[in-house]
Amino acid sequence: MKVYNNPQRTTWTGLTKRVRLTKVSLDEKVREILAQVKREGDQALFTFTKKFDAVDLDQLKVPASTIAAASALVETGLKEAIELAKQNIEKFHAAQKEQPAIIETTTGVSCWRKSVGIEKVGLYIPGGSAPLFSTILMLGIPAKLAGCKEIILCTPPNRSGVIHPAILYTAQLIGITEIYQVGGAQAIAAMAYGTETIPQVYKIFGPGNQFVTKAKELVQSEGIAIDMPAGPSEVLVIADETSQAAFVAADLLSQAEHGTDSQVILLSNQMAVIDAVLAALAVQIESLPRKAIAQAALKNSRAICFEELEDCLAFSNEYAPEHLIVASENAEDYVNQIVNAGSVFLGNYSCESAGDYASGTNHTLPTNGHAKAYSGVSLDSFVRKITFQKITPTGLQQIGPAIEEMAAAEELWAHKQAVTLRLKS
Repeated sequence: MKVYNNPQRTTWTGLTKRVRLTKVSLDEKVREILAQVKREGDQALFTFTKKFDAVDLDQLKVPASTIAAASALVETGLKEAIELAKQNIEKFHAAQKEQPAIIETTTGVSCWRKSVGIEKVGLYIPGGSAPLFSTILMLGIPAKLAGCKEIILCTPPNRSGVIHPAILYTAQLIGITEIYQVGGAQAIAAMAYGTETIPQVYKIFGPGNQFVTKAKELVQSEGIAIDMPAGPSEVLVIADETSQAAFVAADLLSQAEHGTDSQVILLSNQMAVIDAVLAALAVQIESLPRKAIAQAALKNSRAICFEELEDCLAFSNEYAPEHLIVASENAEDYVNQIVNAGSVFLGNYSCESAGDYASGTNHTLPTNGHAKAYSGVSLDSFVRKITFQKITPTGLQQIGPAIEEMAAAEELWAHKQAVTLRLKS
């Protein structure tokens, strides 16, 4: 990691930049993929799966028999862990349900809002270098709770041409059976446009690499809704003298191992803390099976020492991290100073891994600074809020004259007439 000591505010913008491919190159490549899937349908998906995943598929949809057989291939301990996570995620997201409240804004005028599940949603589950079955819980559970009628899942096959059994088991556990073995930008295209096999959806969810994120961005411009810009993983850790260096190092590596384009940021008000964390990191990385990936991510990561902890918090708000860890015994003292973050972890024992798997919060979060304007996935992400109103004759008498006055001022005479006719009746 590159180390900086008390950088001037004028340099902060540069220090908050993420790793990314050349924009023109990325745009062109993804546009070509989208266009080919739109034009050729299933055939394009077979072609891209062979090109990018080195797999010759004979079908896109995973057979029900394969899904059913996956349960026997998952160890009991893992099943129990998934069930525990499922219970906590369901509990947290079920609490987000809203009951319609009828508000009488004026005598005779009643207004209310009702949540209705999006009818067709598509879930993208990364599964190439790491099978993220936990993301199925994070997306599938709120989709089910929201009442989405059609839920499809796309995930890439591994080099052997199969989907990890934990992905199939988890999907079946929460009731998702429409599973397609296709990944990358081509999977986003399939869900956005529909193919002979894969149905078109109204909204696409799920994290992914820069190609997946760019594909979601491009189909959104064509009218297909997406959850948020969710790209390469990132974590920012603010550590003070009460932090545990080994814990912080482990948290940094837990994100660095996601991918070579991941980024981790370490902030502290003491250089001794940074030195201790970097020393622990150097030891821990040696035992990681994904050491090479983590090392590549660390080359694009930073450790920054500021004079004051308040500067660390200010820099974090400028960076707007996907995950923010406040590694301090006094973490709760800083809650009100945190304004831009996807998900926050307070204290030395609130590891980011807990949010990734089993605490109950959602791990599908905005990255690349988008936490300044976007929230993480929640039950609200899977519903539309439809407003209703009912106006009685008395109610129209109450607000009708104001409507006529405003419509006339805007020279929208038909609007005025719609009220005038009713008042005269």
